[in-house]
Amino acid sequence: MLKKKYDTQDLWAKDRDHYIHPWTDFSVFHDEGSLVVAEADGPYVYDSDGGRYIDGIGGLWCVNIGYGNEEMAQAIADQVRAIPYYSSFNHLTTPPSAELAAKLAEIAPESMNHVFYGSGGSMANDTAVRIIHYYFNRLGKHSKKKIISRRDAYHGSTYLTMTLTGVEADHIGFDLAPGLVSYVSCPNSYRKPEDMSNEEFCDFLVDELEQEIVRLGEDNVAAFIAEPIMGAGGVIVPPDGYHRRTLEVCRKYGVLYISDEVVTGFGRIGHMLSSEPVFGIKPDIITAAKGISSGYLPLSATLLSDEIYEVISAPSEHGLFTHGFTYSGHPVCCRAALKNIEIIERDRICEHVREIGPYFEERLNTLRELPIVGDVRGKCFMMCVENVKDAQTKEIFDDSVKIGDRIAARCQTLGLIVRPIAHLNVLSPPLILDRQQVDETVDILRQGIEMTMSDLVREGLWNGWGCNFSECGSRLEIEWAQDDDHILHL
Repeated sequence: MLKKKYDTQDLWAKDRDHYIHPWTDFSVFHDEGSLVVAEADGPYVYDSDGGRYIDGIGGLWCVNIGYGNEEMAQAIADQVRAIPYYSSFNHLTTPPSAELAAKLAEIAPESMNHVFYGSGGSMANDTAVRIIHYYFNRLGKHSKKKIISRRDAYHGSTYLTMTLTGVEADHIGFDLAPGLVSYVSCPNSYRKPEDMSNEEFCDFLVDELEQEIVRLGEDNVAAFIAEPIMGAGGVIVPPDGYHRRTLEVCRKYGVLYISDEVVTGFGRIGHMLSSEPVFGIKPDIITAAKGISSGYLPLSATLLSDEIYEVISAPSEHGLFTHGFTYSGHPVCCRAALKNIEIIERDRICEHVREIGPYFEERLNTLRELPIVGDVRGKCFMMCVENVKDAQTKEIFDDSVKIGDRIAARCQTLGLIVRPIAHLNVLSPPLILDRQQVDETVDILRQGIEMTMSDLVREGLWNGWGCNFSECGSRLEIEWAQDDDHILHL
């Protein structure tokens, strides 16, 4: 129930007329506008008319401890009263920024003891590249500038980090930093060649990275950047051993390894940071954001190895490390992150994710029996459903069908928010979901997919690849021609 009354139409109009949203679809925005999300509690959000939804996307991969946490609110308020802001330039600091830096060093892999603060994941990755270039300049290796990324990777939307991003659709109409980034294949096992095993696919990916370094010249390649599990590019879990072996290739050629944990960090897949405990690697740089404060305030961190720090911090003739932002180490944001980490540790949220996450995976995998579900992938509370026109051939729907948007819209009417990305639907809910809420989430998603299949049939956009369709009162029966035991009642 809402705590206050809102004028939905007034807010909707103001938003439509003045607010430029990230990733706006202007073909429909002026007519459809935005859902006004006004209040929230636990894993639920409420629109300005009082409609309640399970937040299946956790804000945007980030509300890890859930909404409305009074302990967090109090910590933020207390810090605002103590000191709401002070500059971190000119050798100035505040208690929360110092305390958080030490805490992050504690939870990071051994020898990663240094932290640079920003206010978002894009800024963290932008900082990583700038520092890497500075590092090699200080070593006299001025040609080591190129970064290798991966197709379908997402690393941000600043000018620099959108260049790191390998999602080609996001590049349309915008410019990229010329000549900076080279891309290797996405480690998507679902889309690998049919005649290639997972082990052979991993061999191919590792060899491809090595050959790209050789092609560019090891004296020219500064770093390889990789999300442990790719997020906005489709929740891609790479083949076993992929990260360990790509790190070995980087070490062989003196290429630094950036692990982009903006999404995977702070409990999303069951650990504070996943690079070492889940994937067995100790990268040179880890970038973090989103779950670092559970989205309560904007904050990011770029964690550096001792080796990098020793080089960039050595006294020089110039003397200044000229990189930074007005809000670097913002004390209220850092206090929020400290409280967030305290809550995650005290309430054993990572352990909860490791317990409930496999159940979430198991329940979502039951959706594979639906004719348009080609793949269900991910880990714990970072999951994706790939919708296809034909599950046998993996053919996808035409972009004009907007299958992901259709399913998301149907789910929204049923009380669940999921994220559409082209033909995908992504789920990254708050990490506090219990089994009953997991069941409700999956049940609504199933119903949303089934309703969408019915819509597609009625509109003549899909024929169920040979299934028989007949109207039965107010419902549509889909009888699977290839299996008479399966009947879906929509």
